[in-house]
Amino acid sequence: MKDTEATPEFIREIAYAFQRSRILLTAYELGIFGNVGDQSEFSQDVARSLGIDWRATDRLMNALAAMGLLLKEGDTFRNSPSASRYLVPSSPDYLSGLMHTVHLWDTWSTLTNAVRLGTSVPAQQDRKEDTTTWTQAFIAAMNDRARKQAPVVAALMSLSEGMRVLDVGGGSGAFAIAFVRAGKNVTATVFDLPQVLPLTRRYVGAEGLLERINLVPGDYTTDELPRGYDLVFLSAIIHSNSPDQNRALLRKCGLALNPNGYLVVQDFIMNESRTGPPAGAFFALNMLVGTAEGDTYTESEIRGWMKAAGVSDITRVETPFGSAQLRGRKPS
Repeated sequence: MKDTEATPEFIREIAYAFQRSRILLTAYELGIFGNVGDQSEFSQDVARSLGIDWRATDRLMNALAAMGLLLKEGDTFRNSPSASRYLVPSSPDYLSGLMHTVHLWDTWSTLTNAVRLGTSVPAQQDRKEDTTTWTQAFIAAMNDRARKQAPVVAALMSLSEGMRVLDVGGGSGAFAIAFVRAGKNVTATVFDLPQVLPLTRRYVGAEGLLERINLVPGDYTTDELPRGYDLVFLSAIIHSNSPDQNRALLRKCGLALNPNGYLVVQDFIMNESRTGPPAGAFFALNMLVGTAEGDTYTESEIRGWMKAAGVSDITRVETPFGSAQLRGRKPS
């Protein structure tokens, strides 16, 4: 956007955009949509059922109606079609990952101090919070995104018969699931933290693929990766790390590869000015407030780490999702 297009009205719209976001997230967090369900409900009844204040609930539901997420008829409210589809937990299209967005609200509120300090704010990192709940919300959010992307990514990969795939930091296993389904006799290993893998097992087990997807616990910052793979895949991993951590991680990935094996790094890949893609520029701030040293990185930086890991013939492939892949091959 050119600066001449940034009118006062446009600037005010950006400044106040947080209001609509917070209204949605609060309603989601409180369970308003699920409580309304497929009925028409009085706000008093919703408040009583949830154990929250009636007047405040009524004003929140009025605001949701103003946004079109609830429909108000007289004194009763019902879910809009889109809310019924995406915001009611019993719906197959429920956006379960939005609870992670609720958590992001807290970290993004520290952005001013994070910019002053140059890193995430320790006082926020130390807040008393159920880490199990946080992990479940995070993995659910990653699964919501990855399960839609994974079949498309798998089709882009041209997986050969019998390929062994290592998905580093594979979370819910969504990409591993897509890979083993896309290639004949393809098997996969998901390497992730011990506290994550019970969730992975749940997602993979629901797809009936535990016999083809192995789960290996570990921390890639301190542990070596298992070896003997034809493809090592990292999706949305490097942005959590510092440059030095990524250099070390990609070295481990190189060691995990068989000769002629492929390393694929999928993430936001920034232009050299770090202003595009815009989502990547915004996400760099998400990493600032949420991690000690995470960032989004340029193509030249990632290529440098891959070459240092012994990977060559590096090519770039765009995805339809705003991210891109850098693919390299380990020489024989």
